[in-house]
Amino acid sequence: MTLRQAAQGSEIDQRLAALLTNVNAVRAIASAVEGTIGPKGLDTLLVDRFGEVVITNDGMTILTRMDVNHPAAKMVINTAKAQEEEVGDGTTTATIIAGALVTEGFNQVARGVPVTRVIEGIKIGIAKAVEYIEDKATKVDGIKDPLLRQIALVAGRNNEDIADLVISAAEMVGKEKLLDQRFRFSEIITAKEGAENQVFPGIIVDKKRLNEEMPEDIENPVILVIDDALEAEEIEEEALATEAGFRRYMELQEEFKKNLKKIVELGVNFIVIDKGISDVAEEMLTDAGVMVVTRVASSDLRRVAEHTGARPIKRTGLKKAEEDLKNYLGYADRVYEDEKLKCIKVIGGKGKSAATILVGASTQEVRGERERICNDAASSVQAAIKGGVVPGGGAIEIGCAREVDKLRASQRGMQAYGLQCVVEALKKPLAQIVSNAGFNPLEKTGDVIARQTEEDNLNLAVDCETGEVTDMLELGIVDPAPVKIYALKAAMEIACAILRIDTIIKKKDEEDEGNKKGTQSYRSMEEGF
Repeated sequence: MTLRQAAQGSEIDQRLAALLTNVNAVRAIASAVEGTIGPKGLDTLLVDRFGEVVITNDGMTILTRMDVNHPAAKMVINTAKAQEEEVGDGTTTATIIAGALVTEGFNQVARGVPVTRVIEGIKIGIAKAVEYIEDKATKVDGIKDPLLRQIALVAGRNNEDIADLVISAAEMVGKEKLLDQRFRFSEIITAKEGAENQVFPGIIVDKKRLNEEMPEDIENPVILVIDDALEAEEIEEEALATEAGFRRYMELQEEFKKNLKKIVELGVNFIVIDKGISDVAEEMLTDAGVMVVTRVASSDLRRVAEHTGARPIKRTGLKKAEEDLKNYLGYADRVYEDEKLKCIKVIGGKGKSAATILVGASTQEVRGERERICNDAASSVQAAIKGGVVPGGGAIEIGCAREVDKLRASQRGMQAYGLQCVVEALKKPLAQIVSNAGFNPLEKTGDVIARQTEEDNLNLAVDCETGEVTDMLELGIVDPAPVKIYALKAAMEIACAILRIDTIIKKKDEEDEGNKKGTQSYRSMEEGF
């Protein structure tokens, strides 16, 4: 009995009802992103209740902005989020393979295969596929390797300008930093309406200076990063009503002014503040010719500190002696406000090297999509440097399917049915890519399997322009190996979790239960009285 038959048949075993419900939810999620995969994939229009529109073919954007209530569907989306955070790309592939795995898994269970055996087979098959990808991955020979630009081009949906920006930024950042597990290459990207495409050795703070009287362009700035508000220490209102309290308040105000003078005397002329600033501080710093930026996001605050070599300080730390405060200062070649883009640029910091990719866009809608495309390209480039590349276009998945199929032939026991699920799921990316390109997926998938087997060449897949079976490496269609590996692991986790669910039970509301207990306790107290 297939999934379709199970959905239509009234005689379905009640034991499978919960599983069927979950499988249908996962399939619905997979269907939402299937049409976007491949070079001929189409866009999706997302509309909220206020009429705001997002047009995209980015799988992660579609998944996270869909109005979803089903718990199984939410599991898929949460796993996709984890993939996005880990490798930054591949969520569409992971979702499509997960949808195919749960569909094929249900079909086997409906035929009478025990769920545990199906899951065992899926785990064995995915482990084999991951091992195969790791073995076949081609290492990238430094940032100058032409394969890296192809990675950026494919992940960047054939936008030449974005691929060039990403590679230029990679060269500026350097291989060592790209290999750093704590560094996310995609975080250096900013898209702005009306901007020109640009890569520069510095960072952007998405804020304007505090007021127009402050300087807008400073050469060789001395920088102070305050991870706090720039205000005098507070005193409780009750204490302020007393003579001693008021005297203490005046002392704190005077001490605060002295600290501000100390900052100016140290030559500080650019201050970045996490929170707000008092009127007294704004007036004094404006008169001293200091540029101040307030309410800066913590991520931008951290990046300013790292790039300029500054050490973030709390407002109480401003009491330190001048010699000690010097150790908290940062330096750069230039800081200026870009009036057109309404942001602050910090160029040539003396701390850790940094680069910013500025992506230009004509409208707000285009800006968001251009930024997402650039994020995918940057994430893929970083993943390729870490783990190498494999042929794209669904070729590597077909190669994996062939290997798992060989394993299935030698497998004893009912785990073989789980392996069959993996084989069918691994065919799905190629089938969907060629379907989106307007070709018959069954025919083209069969052609690729036959040619790969005949020529023992895992690089073969379908050229979506001609429909011919072609070497993907020769076409420059490559994917990062870590993205494929993580997608397979994520799909396996989703499929196994969904297939293991046998019963769906609605939880009682914990808040209502607490109120009910409180009411019962109150009644007991009344009865006691």
